[in-house]
Amino acid sequence: MTKKPLAVLAGPTAVGKTALSIKLAKALDCEIISGDSMQVYRGMDIGTAKITPEEQQGVPHHLIDIKDPREAFSVQEFQDRARILIDEIHSRGKLPFIVGGTGLYLNAVIYGYSFTEVQGNPEFREEMEAYAARFGNEALHRKLAKKDRKASESIHPNNVRRVIRALEVASFSDLSPNTPQSSEPRYHTALAGLTMERERLYGRINQRVDVMMNEGLVEEARHLYDMNIRNCQSVQAIGYKEMYAYFDGLISLEEAIISLKQNSRRFAKRQLTWFRNKMDVRWFDVTDGADQKEQEVKQFIEGKLF
Repeated sequence: MTKKPLAVLAGPTAVGKTALSIKLAKALDCEIISGDSMQVYRGMDIGTAKITPEEQQGVPHHLIDIKDPREAFSVQEFQDRARILIDEIHSRGKLPFIVGGTGLYLNAVIYGYSFTEVQGNPEFREEMEAYAARFGNEALHRKLAKKDRKASESIHPNNVRRVIRALEVASFSDLSPNTPQSSEPRYHTALAGLTMERERLYGRINQRVDVMMNEGLVEEARHLYDMNIRNCQSVQAIGYKEMYAYFDGLISLEEAIISLKQNSRRFAKRQLTWFRNKMDVRWFDVTDGADQKEQEVKQFIEGKLF
């Protein structure tokens, strides 16, 4: 059976994916599927650098603002929704275009990942929560790494809820949630990645955080905090957990901003490591600006898919 074409644009945070994706989507007649695990949440716009309706410039976008911040969003749900969308977009005669930086999500769609339904185990979760409280989040994360190294690489140690769930699946299932059934891609995929000289990227990340602060990140996070949205997957995201620590009086606002910048830089490094080790990416260096590479990326996608 002929595989359906799929365009993908990946890369670390703040590298310039969003702006370039709009130009490519217009040129290639695409609909965009967000490949970001946090932009699914309503009311979390500034901290996730969510594309605005104006920035979308009429290009259809999917899997943005589909969840309440209290709800969980799993890799499996992303896989299911994205694959349905890919079929629907093709039925409209358009090219599906996944854009994002959550490597595990992209991998789950492109390849034949299967998931085992493991029921929640309250006793196990309480035991793991107690372990984390006693020995720390890093120790809990190391426990996961021993059980399922790949899962541990995609989850931040401070996202205790996700670490415990991954441990739960690894402990009570013969199949981990990110075990590929096949290394053969499900789609005829053109996977482009944007990269940048590290110091330039880190400078862009720091600048983006400053812009977020000016645009009202503190107020946005405070609204979620005042709604008593705690211990949820959404507010474990970078940008929100640092503000929550500030609201809890654990750190000053200045320290929260420093931590936010530092965590964002570390996240970008992890993203690049993931993409380079786990996925067959054609890289484009956009240190001198993404506009300089627009035609090259377009030609790469066209050459692969058309």
